[in-house]
Amino acid sequence: MAAPPQLRALLLAVNALLRKRRYHAALAVLKGFRNGAVYGAKIRAPHALVMTFLFRNGSLREKLQAILQATYTHSRNLACFVFTYKGLCALQSHAQGKTYQVHSFLAAFIGGLLVFGDNNNINSQINMYLLSRVLFALCRLGVEKGYIPAPRWDPFPVFAAITWGLVLWLFEYHQPTLQPSLQSSMTYLYKDSNVWHDISDFLVYNKRRPSK
Repeated sequence: MAAPPQLRALLLAVNALLRKRRYHAALAVLKGFRNGAVYGAKIRAPHALVMTFLFRNGSLREKLQAILQATYTHSRNLACFVFTYKGLCALQSHAQGKTYQVHSFLAAFIGGLLVFGDNNNINSQINMYLLSRVLFALCRLGVEKGYIPAPRWDPFPVFAAITWGLVLWLFEYHQPTLQPSLQSSMTYLYKDSNVWHDISDFLVYNKRRPSK
């Protein structure tokens, strides 16, 4: 079935607008907002689904509401950050007629402060996810630029050993300092596995089901 002439004309006009170079920077900001929203939802929805049904108590309605809320928050925050970052980069480039490396840092710094500066579970997870990768990247950059001598052997096993040693020490003796979702995961792995009553909660279920 052919589209109405008015709709075809509208689509042609929109496509012509999208191809105009003069609007490219502004349109890139809008598409960045779109991509941030979609990517945030794709990342958070399956994670929230698994974590909520594994560790959260409550009715099915409450669990679904928690999943939707977490997905919405992640999607909104990422969309707003991409919009802010790309918009500020475009403004700085337009004002100075050239792009400098510091533009990227300043735009992301302001966006991070405005969008991801609120201390909640979603932002905490995102910021900590980025921190580990930033530290890895800075170490590699330091080696690449010659600020850090290139290791003669693979340091990854030492990194893994220190990381796991510290996280289990913190979990066993300073558990409240860890993020709640990490506490839940580690409780399931290391504490709940110490308790059982019969074959049902040894192999089938994590905890004994209440008798009716």
